[in-house]
Amino acid sequence: MLPPFKLGLGGRFGSGEQFMPWIHRDDLVAAILFLINQETLNGAFNGSAPHPVTNATFTKTLAKQLNRPAIFPVPAFVLKAGLGEMSRLLLTGADMRPARLEAAGFTFQYPTLDKALDAILRD
Repeated sequence: MLPPFKLGLGGRFGSGEQFMPWIHRDDLVAAILFLINQETLNGAFNGSAPHPVTNATFTKTLAKQLNRPAIFPVPAFVLKAGLGEMSRLLLTGADMRPARLEAAGFTFQYPTLDKALDAILRD
């Protein structure tokens, strides 16, 4: 998503109302290491940040961080025509939260999208 946004050509996908789970790479690695070292934990854990956002919010936040507009939405029919079944990955969302991970004691370094994008784009 970054190249079009850097050029000021970014925009939401479809309605933008679909949730977009996200996680900073450092938090994902830290979560994996945390789980490896917790012998009493087992089963599935969500690898996502504690504050998921909609695609529209993600779009606005990324554009703001880059100091660029986000005025070119990609209509659902365009994604469906270009990507077929794969478009469902972009047009349907998941309000996924790391409840088990947090209950186990994991602390996120980048719990909010603003903090994560600030760190990523600063590198």
